[in-house]
Amino acid sequence: MPLYEHVFLARQDISAQQVETLTETFQNIIKEGGGKIGKSEYWGLKALAYKIKKNRKAHFSLFNIDAPFEAVAEMERQMRLSPDVLRFLTLRVEEHDEQPSAILRRGDRDDRRGGRHRDGDRGRDRGERRGPREQARPAPAAKSGEEKKTEAGEGEE
Repeated sequence: MPLYEHVFLARQDISAQQVETLTETFQNIIKEGGGKIGKSEYWGLKALAYKIKKNRKAHFSLFNIDAPFEAVAEMERQMRLSPDVLRFLTLRVEEHDEQPSAILRRGDRDDRRGGRHRDGDRGRDRGERRGPREQARPAPAAKSGEEKKTEAGEGEE
């Protein structure tokens, strides 16, 4: 059977329990179609780069699927009909990666290091703030005519 990776985004205003229910519903569709779910990850509520259907955040979930095309097509059809699913993407892959996804590994790394804002101050690495700009500096004094001739004459020899 073909292998797929599937990610879907659920609305921000539903609870994590409701996302879990959605996940189980979609997993059951795959199982009824003769497929298997290898790995299921919930990435949490994350901010979106831009609004999707008037939402600034979404619940992210990932599946590794081993199922016939018809089962995946039925799951996608159900997702299109669900008002709680904002967007989804299914990719066919050659093999599944059994390690945690990059999103979860990054989260573990942040936990070990103390997170993004571990100092509690976003601007510590910026240095001191500059004061008001200085007034325009006066232009350097113009050179006299003799100095100009000397400079031009040196290159002729």
